[in-house]
Amino acid sequence: DRVVANVGAQPGDALVLTKPIGTGIISHAIKELKAGAEASAAAIRTMSALNRAAAECMQEVGVHACTDITGFGLLGHAYEMARGSEVTLRLSAGLVPLLPQVLELRRAGMVTIGGERNRQYATRAGSALAPEISSELLDVLVDPQTSGGLFIAVAARDAQRLLDLLHARGVTEAARVGEVMAGPVGITVDA
Repeated sequence: DRVVANVGAQPGDALVLTKPIGTGIISHAIKELKAGAEASAAAIRTMSALNRAAAECMQEVGVHACTDITGFGLLGHAYEMARGSEVTLRLSAGLVPLLPQVLELRRAGMVTIGGERNRQYATRAGSALAPEISSELLDVLVDPQTSGGLFIAVAARDAQRLLDLLHARGVTEAARVGEVMAGPVGITVDA
């Protein structure tokens, strides 16, 4: 009775992400001996952090939908939530927390095979990307994550309460990254 599914997002909901993204690209860079100490430490810290505190906060506030960000990347999981909820999810790329140096590593050629498949899946019909979103940032938004954060649809009136609880319980990088809108199934990503 405490399970929250990745369906049920409602128009007007706020979208909250509890961890920064970029672990796939940084993990690849670590294997290639190209990741700096800051990026490596941040990725390891993020992957080692459990989602328990975030899940407890989410349960305390009450939310409409949630999924963890893993192999499909942020945009792939967002598309799944949009499809299952029959809504449009509008994300603001500039609000999405990124791991340190992930954009620089992507510009240096670090990319994952799974990310390309995720890009094809998440940018299908019904989805729209602002033209000013760089190819590198798009690759981070579709980057497959290991032990990623929670992606939560919560009533807008409860979003700040959820963020305050998350920050108080040590989930300090949680951020409001978008909103749910009525409309055709898909995702819209603004700069």
